[in-house]
Amino acid sequence: MRTLSTLLLLTLAAGPVAAQQHKDMKDPDKTVQGGGTLPTGWSARTDRNAPLTNVKFVTMGAGLHATMGPAAIFWQPGDTATGDFHTVASFTQEKAPMHPEAYGLFIGGSDLSGVAQRYTYLIVRGDGKFMIKRRNGDSVTTVVPWTANDAVIKAGADGKATNEVSMLVKGGTVSFMVNGKEVHSGSAADFDTKGIVGLRVNHNLDVHIAGFGVHHI
Repeated sequence: MRTLSTLLLLTLAAGPVAAQQHKDMKDPDKTVQGGGTLPTGWSARTDRNAPLTNVKFVTMGAGLHATMGPAAIFWQPGDTATGDFHTVASFTQEKAPMHPEAYGLFIGGSDLSGVAQRYTYLIVRGDGKFMIKRRNGDSVTTVVPWTANDAVIKAGADGKATNEVSMLVKGGTVSFMVNGKEVHSGSAADFDTKGIVGLRVNHNLDVHIAGFGVHHI
């Protein structure tokens, strides 16, 4: 009985790990041709320190274009914000990923290339949902889990969707907005708001980014 119980516990414990490994095998980071370089003035950091060679991030027209293997954040060191400010960008998902993947903005970035990286981010995905998280080093805290909201435009049959993502810090409050509609708000004291502002694009996405900016108010 003790042997059977032990085997059962080991099987249950291995289940989540096996499920994650199975998912990763089905949807590994893509190999991206022409990756590994960034536009002048831009920096990047991939999740789990995956090779940047499979990330293609380039200027395209008046905007930027991200073709992803691993997920990554992108920033310019001069894009910093304190006090009251508004940051916004429009994201167009060009192709359907294997399963819904997300893109959006982060604020309050610090030590982004180091072990103590911190930032707060708002991301949306093609199934009409948004999420808000905070990163502190290797730890990620979910503020709002994946939540459906009519403000988020769902991807069409061709996999395309355009969503404007923005965050407004004003009067001690942070408003998280999608396509001009507030989807969540909270006290600025509960988030990372002072620091670098940038972009986040998750793995295996093909996304065009337009109108990115940080506006002090």
